[in-house]
Amino acid sequence: MKSGRKENTNQKCVDEKPGKSRKFLFYPVHTHKDKVKVVRTCLEYLFIFAVVFAAARSLLVYKRFVPYDRTDSEIVSGEDHGFVALSYFGVARNGTDSLISVKRLEEELASLKDLGYVTVTQKDIEEYYKEGKPLPDKSLFLLFEDGRTDTVLFAEKLLEKLNDKASVLTYAEKFENNDQKFVSPRQLKELEREGFWELGTNGYRLSYINTYDRYNRFLGELDSREFVEINQYIDRDYNHYLMDYIRDKDRIPVESTEEMEQRITRDYDLMEKIYSDKIGYVPQLYCIMHSNTGRFGDNDHVSRVNAENLEGMFMMNVNREGYSLNNRESSIYDLTRLEPQPWWYTNHLLMRIRDDLPKKDQSNIRFVCGDKDGYSKWNVRKGAAEFKGNLIALTSESESRGIMTLKDKPVRDMKVSCRLLGNKIGCQTIYLRTAGDADEPAEFDSYVSVSLENNVLYVREKTGAEETTLLKQDMYFLHDNHPVSVPEDDQDAYIAELKVRGKYAKDNTIAGLYQLKAFKASREKPQSVADGAEEYVPELQIQDAGDVGIRLTLEGDRLSLIADNITLADHLKISVKNAGGIALESSFGGYQKSQRNIADDVYDAVYQDFSVKTPDGSDTIYDYTYHGLGRIGHEAGAIWNQVVNWVIENL
Repeated sequence: MKSGRKENTNQKCVDEKPGKSRKFLFYPVHTHKDKVKVVRTCLEYLFIFAVVFAAARSLLVYKRFVPYDRTDSEIVSGEDHGFVALSYFGVARNGTDSLISVKRLEEELASLKDLGYVTVTQKDIEEYYKEGKPLPDKSLFLLFEDGRTDTVLFAEKLLEKLNDKASVLTYAEKFENNDQKFVSPRQLKELEREGFWELGTNGYRLSYINTYDRYNRFLGELDSREFVEINQYIDRDYNHYLMDYIRDKDRIPVESTEEMEQRITRDYDLMEKIYSDKIGYVPQLYCIMHSNTGRFGDNDHVSRVNAENLEGMFMMNVNREGYSLNNRESSIYDLTRLEPQPWWYTNHLLMRIRDDLPKKDQSNIRFVCGDKDGYSKWNVRKGAAEFKGNLIALTSESESRGIMTLKDKPVRDMKVSCRLLGNKIGCQTIYLRTAGDADEPAEFDSYVSVSLENNVLYVREKTGAEETTLLKQDMYFLHDNHPVSVPEDDQDAYIAELKVRGKYAKDNTIAGLYQLKAFKASREKPQSVADGAEEYVPELQIQDAGDVGIRLTLEGDRLSLIADNITLADHLKISVKNAGGIALESSFGGYQKSQRNIADDVYDAVYQDFSVKTPDGSDTIYDYTYHGLGRIGHEAGAIWNQVVNWVIENL
């Protein structure tokens, strides 16, 4: 008898064995909706697989290091050219103001590989100094300091790709604390076995003594965690643990010479014990923190005790920073390295290396140009230029300028737009209506210029021998809508210092006292700018990134200028009226203050989305921006990069 109930056509049931518990097998009906779901699910799984595969492929190492051929006369001619030493503080996938990005690191190391540089080992350096054995004509001694886990994670794949070998330097203290941000002894042993790494050390600890904040408030000794949390309130008034006597607030030593010797020697003893216990031996490469002198400390007594310890324990010591070239005139215990900074473009590094080389070797350095089609539209008169994507990076010569001129016909009226992305310390200039063919801007007969110099924007014009400033705007004050007074900043510094002391105090009682002091200090109301106090204006630091959007219109005898969407000039009167050339300039901004004591005499001016159009925007005179498929590809690449970053960070 038929039931009135309709048969369920979406599934069939099969009773596998009578008397047993019933298992149901479902056979979906393949409707159009079902097919869409299946396809979508497959695509989702494929996408997840592709992301995971890309992340794993970017991290895992499959090859082994292959040393250079000592018998190849094209690599080792027997002539002495010394060796270039480069040391990176750390690596992050996308970079920070202190950690270089993987992409930038690859560009730099690949450019050196293209120039014929091969990495040399610690043993090569030892034999060079102690046995007189020749090094490759183009030798690169590569170091990564601080022993960060992310540095090893991201740099190792690149070492494999380029067949480079590097030394990773660590702090012994980090092994005791089991800090996950830094590579462990077990990981270091594995890195040695893989062959792309050698071990070195920065010492027992990274610690600071004789520290004062910018208000001359004595902070004394800080460990690396404390320093990082309040370093925005500290200038350069501090020292490293092994570099000086420990002093009081009046800068008078609180320890005798004998006590200083015992303190410093104790650090070496601790370092030796920990490496011996955890690794099985003490690495033979040492990089003392932070000498940067011909001695091993800031006075003769400290230098002597460091010398006795390090020369007795290590085969070599990297003692200085800022100069890349070492040769046989150097001491193996007084080696120097160059620390490339995250904001440097490749030509910046090559310029620094070139200047360090003997004149006979300087011609071996060839600068990168990037996009050849973009490069071909300009005459690079001085310095070096790289075109990449929608960026033009113009690198100055040391303590000098970089200058390039557009090859197109003279232009009179125009609308110019771009973003100036070079660091705040330095000079980026756009020259318009230039007259005269010149290798230096000062040689132009006339021009109108817009410059960003050490974060101050200028509009100038030159007629004959006279240059006139028509507009000046400090960009800090343009953006600072909520000024902070010096007393308010002083209070912020004091409270932050108290909180850090409380956070890392050795017992709860001391921590509570610091927290109470911080609370009481926060209850006080310092004088504000509105009350008549002086405004606090931070000093520019060498690593401060710049980003200023420029839109200017030059038509007839009038100029209009908008910076970061703020109108600075509307129909400013201009005397230079004739059509002329277009030029870009990069200029060294002087040796400015730097907490990290970085000295750099080369500057990268960076022009993003640089375009020149007719005043009404109807015709394009010059354009270096993304368009069409290029823009889509760039945006898709950025999204993909974010996805891979997320997977890596959350694995």
